[in-house]
Amino acid sequence: MRLFIAIGFSELKDYFLELQKQLPSNAKLSLVRSFHLTLKFLGEVQQNKVEEIISILKSVKFEPFEAYLDSVGIFPTENYIRVVWVGLKPEEKIIKLQSQIDESLKEMFRKEKGFEPHITLCRVKHPQDKKLFVEQVRKINVGNKKIAVRDFRLVKSTLKSQGPVYEDLEVFNS
Repeated sequence: MRLFIAIGFSELKDYFLELQKQLPSNAKLSLVRSFHLTLKFLGEVQQNKVEEIISILKSVKFEPFEAYLDSVGIFPTENYIRVVWVGLKPEEKIIKLQSQIDESLKEMFRKEKGFEPHITLCRVKHPQDKKLFVEQVRKINVGNKKIAVRDFRLVKSTLKSQGPVYEDLEVFNS
C-alpha cells in the first residue's frame, strides 16, 4: 500500500478552494481536493510493516504549535513548472517535526532531502506562456491564516482514475 505522513488542513479546505479559483487558466491544471503538508513520503509499504511504522511514530513527541499561511510558490523552477503551492511560516517547527519523523524511521526508509514545508494547490502541465503563468501566480494574495498543528497522521493513498483517495490509518497527537 502507498503511504505518507502528513499534517492535515481540512479546516481550511474552503479557503484553499478559493485560492485555486485564482490560478492562471493558460495551463492544464490538476487541482488538489484534499489539502495536507506531506512530512514524509513512504511509498509502497508491505501491510506487515504498518504496525511497526505506527509503533515507531507513536514515540515521536512534539509540542503543539501554530503556523501561518505565507505565500504562493512554484516547484521545481519557474522555467519548469510542475506544482503551485502555498508556503507556511515559521518553518522551523515544521522542519523540526519532519526531522524527528525522518530520524525515527531511518532504519526503514531513506531520509528526506531538501524538505520544504508546503501545501500543494495543483499540479501543472503545459503552461502556454510560462512568464505570464508565473506573473499571475505571483498576484495571488494569501491571507495570514493561522493553523494550529496538534497532530500528524499516517495516510494511505489509493490512486484512482479520478484522483487519489486518502485514508488516515493513524493520528498521532502532540
